[in-house]
Amino acid sequence: MSGKLYVVGTPIGNLSDFSPRAIETLQMVDFIAAEDTRVTIKLLSKFGIKTPMVSYHKYNAIERGEEICTRILAGESCAIVTDAGMPCISDPGEQLVRECAERGIDVLAVPGPTALASALAVSGLPTGRFTFEGFLSVNKPGRREHLMSLVNEERTMIFYEAPHKLPNTLRDMYTYFGDRRISIVREITKLHEQVIRTTLSAASQDYADGSLKGEIVLVISGAEKTVEEEMTLEAAVELARNRVDGGMSASSAAKEAAEISGFKKGEIYKLLIK
Repeated sequence: MSGKLYVVGTPIGNLSDFSPRAIETLQMVDFIAAEDTRVTIKLLSKFGIKTPMVSYHKYNAIERGEEICTRILAGESCAIVTDAGMPCISDPGEQLVRECAERGIDVLAVPGPTALASALAVSGLPTGRFTFEGFLSVNKPGRREHLMSLVNEERTMIFYEAPHKLPNTLRDMYTYFGDRRISIVREITKLHEQVIRTTLSAASQDYADGSLKGEIVLVISGAEKTVEEEMTLEAAVELARNRVDGGMSASSAAKEAAEISGFKKGEIYKLLIK
């Protein structure tokens, strides 16, 4: 009889958030697949859990995923955990769940703290409808395409970001989204937990020095609802000008404004460089 895969949420900071059911599950399974065993061992030691671990991360996901599935099909049960929060969300565990599903292995959730939901709850921004966008790509074309796709997104947007990348991310977001409300939520449930409620224009200036540290979630207000109407040429040029002010070349800015507005790149470019 095949075993099961348990997707177990772990604390995102405060270890007291670890649920009794999660502890029981990690004690009961045959082995634990951990993103970083050096991090997870601290959690296991805290609660006296002695279940053996295997590493499972983006660099060994293909090979180790096959091994894990083989063991589960042979009758063992496995719990997958990440360093903090709910596994499989912006996490390689997503691939393991997919592989288990393809093999008919039962996958069960043991819910725990999630940074995106926690940050949204304390952001002070609309929570009725939102979109989780994960991490922006460090690849410039991919990053630009991602941000462009969200220019007219009306739902509240949630992003994860590393502190050393934050200054560039805030600048890029201001360039593409304009001056929106933003809540920068950092170190959730930890000693230095902080919610900074500000605007993209202010944030891109105030934190350009990389002074904010720790785990960071960005919650940004969606685009204002507008009456359906065609964008004027003047508005398209102004859009391109904002892109140029944000560091984009005139040619690239005109191209993007043309894609959004429907006007020709050439006519936008002529007015832009006047």
